[in-house]
Order: sequence, then structure tokens, then C-alpha cells
Amino acid sequence: MIDAQRPALRIGNCSGFYGDRLSAMREMLEGGELDVLTGDYLAELTMLILGKDQLKDPSLGYARTFVRQVEDCLGLALESGVKIVANAGGLNPAGLADRLREVAKALGLDPAVAHVEGDDVRHLELEGALTANAYLGGFGIAAALTGGADIVVTGRVTDASLVVGPAVAHHGWTPTSYDELAGAVVAGHVIECGTQATGGNFSGFLTLPGREKPLGFPVAEVAADGSSVITKHPGTGGAVTVDTVTAQLVYEIQSTRYLGPDVTVHLDALRLEEVGDDRVAITGVVGEAPPEQLKVCVNELGGWRNGVELVLTGLDVEAKAAWVRDQLGSRLTAAEVVWSDVTAPPADAPTEEAASTLLRCTVKDPSPDPVGRSFTSAVVELALGSYPGFTMTAPPAPATPFGIYRAAYVDRADVTHTVVHADGTREVVVDPGLGVPQGEAPGARPSPYPGRTDVLTRRLPLGTFVHARSGDKGGDANVGLWVAHDGVSREVYDARVQWLFKLMSPRGIPALLPEADGLDVEVWLLPHLGAVNLVLHGLLGDGVAASPRFDPQAKGLGEWLRSRLVSIEDSLL
Repeated sequence: MIDAQRPALRIGNCSGFYGDRLSAMREMLEGGELDVLTGDYLAELTMLILGKDQLKDPSLGYARTFVRQVEDCLGLALESGVKIVANAGGLNPAGLADRLREVAKALGLDPAVAHVEGDDVRHLELEGALTANAYLGGFGIAAALTGGADIVVTGRVTDASLVVGPAVAHHGWTPTSYDELAGAVVAGHVIECGTQATGGNFSGFLTLPGREKPLGFPVAEVAADGSSVITKHPGTGGAVTVDTVTAQLVYEIQSTRYLGPDVTVHLDALRLEEVGDDRVAITGVVGEAPPEQLKVCVNELGGWRNGVELVLTGLDVEAKAAWVRDQLGSRLTAAEVVWSDVTAPPADAPTEEAASTLLRCTVKDPSPDPVGRSFTSAVVELALGSYPGFTMTAPPAPATPFGIYRAAYVDRADVTHTVVHADGTREVVVDPGLGVPQGEAPGARPSPYPGRTDVLTRRLPLGTFVHARSGDKGGDANVGLWVAHDGVSREVYDARVQWLFKLMSPRGIPALLPEADGLDVEVWLLPHLGAVNLVLHGLLGDGVAASPRFDPQAKGLGEWLRSRLVSIEDSLL
């Protein structure tokens, strides 16, 4: 039963990815009050990395850095009464739980360690799958905490489930508490990537306070009605503002409907408000029944790849590039050969590096042979017989395997969401059967957009008053754009939002991002956030591990877009 009188649950984050700051767990436990400390260690690429680990040693498959963090901080967490919830189990949550018990025993401690499993659906024989993991919701975590666990480790739950589960256990929500669940999903989405909510990867970094310190990790205070306040421990670096929270809210969201295993969130309903220093309230979140199927992260081995970067310096770089491409052309037998474009360096450059540009060649093949010695030898043999100034940024390397990510969808009945409690008892989390087919999301930008008539005045960068945050979803790139809260009047702010909405037309995006030419582009409007989200389908090919792009996760795409010149009328400046 929902207890509306229960105080808000303080949930912190200490990891946004496998490789995040090791000291963060201790910083969060010592820096202020918490009820629960979460850590997100999994991404599509991480599952592939863990899959490769298990090919070498079946006992692996989990985030080993998490073990080091727990070994350092377990006594402190138990003494403070802080529960630890993490998806560090990866492909082997049972193995991680056993390892944590070994660590605790060596420390003379006896925590209750539970784990959540059932996400591994390789038994469904999804074609070509090295790994196949369904995104589970938060009710398994909730059952583990209700059962008395001090530590809960999971496999592939959604990132936000690390917050949803503790909130369900604390507030007594049910599977039909859609608005409350949706609120917890939003809070979880904001804090799941760690310091990205407090100023990390923030396009407004020039005005970010506290940059002289390591950025603080975020905390979500989740109330019984699903509303939350995002904050951080006092004295830590960075800031929590409407803009830093918006930056994470629009990160990799796709449409106005955020689909999850427990609830579908209406992102176009939520509101943000600064309610104090480093305190941003999230209210008005609306939820509805979740999709009828569960999404599955599938990674398959795609083949072998290799690459080389050639340095072109000074004059005639286009001709130099053309010659070396011709020289190597007949020697390269890989199934896929991709050359980068070349941009001429500035004239009369003051340094050799400034006078140089890079030419990249990426090769991929189902077999290692065409991308191994035969490829690197062909490049090296040109060292004294090609363009003037021939050199490489690094010695040639052996071929490496690469993976391909794809999303699949399975019926909920095919997934057995299971909690293994600290005493070994197994509890199946029965799916309530509430999933429904998902219709087309509202909020796509209409065309033509009913904005006011253009008054063309100055050519300035889009980033003059627009922030951006970009990233990947498989082969698709997402770019969230929003109007900065920089102190202008409400009238000017609203006019800027309408200007941004009109500017970002699907047909006009290739003029700003020429690499999107010919791609399917979606534009979604989020008026309450003053934001739009762009989805560029197929820009990243087969995803991060297979893409030949120099930025295969589209992390810098938003900053490139902000640097592009657009026409801005004086009244908006």
C-alpha cells in the first residue's frame, strides 16, 4: 500500500559507466545522507565487452571494478545503513553475488547479498547472439530490498530501474501506480549517468561553478507521489540547475514517449523548477501502461576490423590523399574499406601540427586475414614510396574482433524475472500482464511549423543560446537541443523556443548536418523543456563497436551542431 506520509527516499549514484571514478562510492557514502546508493555499469558496448570476457573465462561477465569499490566501502555502507543497488552483475549476477560474499567474509562482515536474474534470453535462440539480455524493470530489486537485502546486484535491468526498485520498496507502489513509477523513471534517468547531471558533458560548461573540483555525483530525493528533487552533496564540484538536469533528460530519449518495462513515461508532461541552490524539482510526470513486449539488447560478433591514420602535412593534401588511396586500392581485399574525408589545413600555419590533417582508413571483414598482416604490410611498405611526409599516428596493430548491436523484442511470458534472496530462496517476479500495444507517439514536429515570419539578421552559431547533448542508440544518433536559461525575459525565452522549433525541420537538418543527408530524421518537440530531440536513423551504421566513424557514439555531434551558423534575428539576442 502506498504510504503518502513516508519521507522522500534519498537515492545517490556513484557510477555512470564501467570505468567511472573509482573513489565515487566512498565520496557518496561520506559526503552526505543517503538511503540507497546505486551504480550503473552497463551499456550496449559493455555487454559486448563482458561477453568477450566470458568467452575467455565463464566465471567472469561482471563489472570487476564494482568488487573493488565494495571491498573498500562495505563496512562504511553497513554502518551508515545505506543499501547498495547496482547492475554490475552484467552477464553473471550470481557470480558477482558470490564474489561479494567472499569479499565480505574476508573483511569479517556478513551483509545480505541478493541478486536479480532472468534477463539472459539466449535460450530463445535469437539468431547470431553472443549476448541477449532483456531489459527488466524495478520490481525484482524491490522484492530483494523488501526481503532484507543490504546489497542487490542485477544483470540487464533498465538504468532507471536502479531507482524505481528502491522507490517501489520504500513507498509501496504497485504495478499500476503509473504516474509514480514514471516519476521514478525520470529521476532514475537523470542520475543514471552520474556527473552528466551535475555539469559533465554540459555545453554550458563555461559558466559552470565548481569546475576546480571533481564534479559531484547526483542524488534524487523521490517522494511518495513520484515527484523528485535532484541535488548533490554539499561542497562537491559542478552544479544542479534546470539546464544541467535538462541536459540529462534529453539524453538518448528518442520520442516523447519513454518506453520501459514497468511504465511508459510522457516526457512532454514533466516540469522542472529550481527550488534552491543545487536543487531542481521534477513534477507533473505522467505514466501509462508499459509496452506489451520487452526490449532485448542483442550483441553478435560482426567480424574483424583494423585501421590506420596517415598524417598529411602542408600543401596539396587532397592530392596526397588521392595518391595513397590509389596505391593501396588494389592491395586492400577486405569486404569493407572506408576512407575518411580530408580537410585542408590553414595556410601559413604556425606549427607543423596545425599544418597537418589526418586520413583514416578503416577495414572490416568476416575473416581476420584481410584486415591483419596483409593490410598493415600494405600500408607500411609505402613508407618510402608514397606522398612526401608519409607518417602514421601510431604503429599498425593486429586485427581485432568487433560486435554488432541490435534491438530485439520478446514476449513478457518468455522472460522469467527472478530474485535470488540472500538465503538462496528464489522468488519469481510475476509479470502483471499490463503491457499494451504502443501507438504512435505525439509531439512530432508539424511541417510546415506555424512559427512567425523569419527576420534574417545575423549569422551566428546555433549555440549562441542553445545547448545540446548527443549520444547513440545502436546505429541511431540522438541530439537533444534546448534553449538556455540565461536570464533573458520570459517573452524572449518563449520566442527563442518557437524559433528553435521552427528551425529544426526534418528536411532542414541535412543543411546543418550534411552527414545526415539521405537519412530518416525525426524531430520531437518538448515544449515544457524548451527542447527538441533529433533522431538520425542509421548515422552510426551498425553501432559503436562496428562504426568506422571517428565519433562512433555521436558524443560530439551536438557540439558540432551548436557550432553551425544560423540566421538569428536581433530581438532574440
